[in-house]
Amino acid sequence: MAEEENSLEYTPTWVVAFICFIIVLLSLLAERGLHHLGKYLKRKKQDALFEALQKLKEELMLLGFISLMLTVSQTAIRHICVPPALVSNMFPCKKPLEEEHHAPESSHSLIFNTRHLLSTGASPDHCTNKGKVPLISVEALHHLHIFIFVLAVVHVIFCASTMVLGGARIQQWKRWEDNFKKIPSQKDASKPGHAHAHHVHAHAHALHELFNANHEFFKMHAGGFWRRSVVISWLRSFCKQFYGSVTKSEYIALRHGFIMTHCPTNPSFNFHKYMLRTVEMDFKKVVTISWYLWLFVVVFLLLNVGGWNTYFWLSFLPLILLLMVGAKLENIISSLAVDVCEKRNRGEQAVITPSDELFWFHRPEIVLQLVHFILFQNSFEIAFFFWILFTYGIHSCIMEKLGFLIPRLVMGVLVQVLCSYSTLPLYALVTQMGSKFKKGIFDDLVHSTLKVWLSDTRSKGESTSEARRMEIVPTIPESFNVQINEVMECDNP
Repeated sequence: MAEEENSLEYTPTWVVAFICFIIVLLSLLAERGLHHLGKYLKRKKQDALFEALQKLKEELMLLGFISLMLTVSQTAIRHICVPPALVSNMFPCKKPLEEEHHAPESSHSLIFNTRHLLSTGASPDHCTNKGKVPLISVEALHHLHIFIFVLAVVHVIFCASTMVLGGARIQQWKRWEDNFKKIPSQKDASKPGHAHAHHVHAHAHALHELFNANHEFFKMHAGGFWRRSVVISWLRSFCKQFYGSVTKSEYIALRHGFIMTHCPTNPSFNFHKYMLRTVEMDFKKVVTISWYLWLFVVVFLLLNVGGWNTYFWLSFLPLILLLMVGAKLENIISSLAVDVCEKRNRGEQAVITPSDELFWFHRPEIVLQLVHFILFQNSFEIAFFFWILFTYGIHSCIMEKLGFLIPRLVMGVLVQVLCSYSTLPLYALVTQMGSKFKKGIFDDLVHSTLKVWLSDTRSKGESTSEARRMEIVPTIPESFNVQINEVMECDNP
């Protein structure tokens, strides 16, 4: 009778209506908020961030599906019975000594009773009559449901904060880029009347900045034999990521190497804007939770055994990986400087040459995948802490001892700060030193127009007549033609 009074049949209608109203209201506010945010990004022509928002919506849809599956399958899971031996070990908390002397059935009696109280209509003798115990309680299933939601929310918040703080750091480099905006291209320099005093002065100032930056860059990374030593170079690269990860001389020198390789006829190419655009495009990859990351969650939950202190040791993993990535990116900068000095000694053209060979397995995208995993692992650590805190309390046995808890939190904050202000800006700059430029070299309008044009061309096939091609050309916006002409000055290697 007590169970019937707690069911929906004996719940006041005003309570049901009020709860439904609150749930629907919050859901509509969230949906409308994301909708207006998408319209704002579209209006500001931030297509990369808009796509990241779409990825976020996909994650929310996945969470909704997980929630639905857990709710629908709750009754079926509740009736799964297993032998006591299968659920008598690998607990997150060590069981009290007095319980170890009881029979396996009695060791699960508390869980079973809790599960029975939360269930609606389940027979208390369903598993005991078979000599078995329940696979999982409804309460534990509900807590697992909450953990998955908290993990996804914390991951999105951490990724967004990292990109915002890292983007603010990259935005500080804009003043370095402004020194090269007024450098005339070869085509503009050949026009009559172009070389007036203002342009000559701007050109001379930019050349002076470039000369000083290159001199400081090579002196910093390749001056003297000890700086070229592999061991000293790696030690210096490891330490440098903690202070001044990117200096003005490094930015100007690497910018010059990129333009000389990809855009030799356009020295005033806005490298800073291109770099920001590529970071925005990478953000939509980082904000998602890939299948292998969900697999890591399963493995981490499996290893959460009392006494192992698994999460304390796992908290070192994102910090170690982050330090490795930062040291590698700094070492790539040093390798570029040493390579130029060796070319100079051989009498070759002393210019920075971007190359994929400098990266792990000759693949610059591996760095992004590692940053993705680092942010997710750090989010997992923090999400797990808050989940235990608000679900079981600070004194829960799952929370571990204070001596293990404080280092975990300190390392989580350290990873977040270091990734935002050091590793992400380093990634944004150094990954441009690959053999090929990224698709961010096209701005949003050019990229979207190219996709439409290519889609239309492929749909018409190779047999499209020349007359039809002439009909297509006028439909391309004039701004597209201007931007294509500018992009064509960037030679793809």
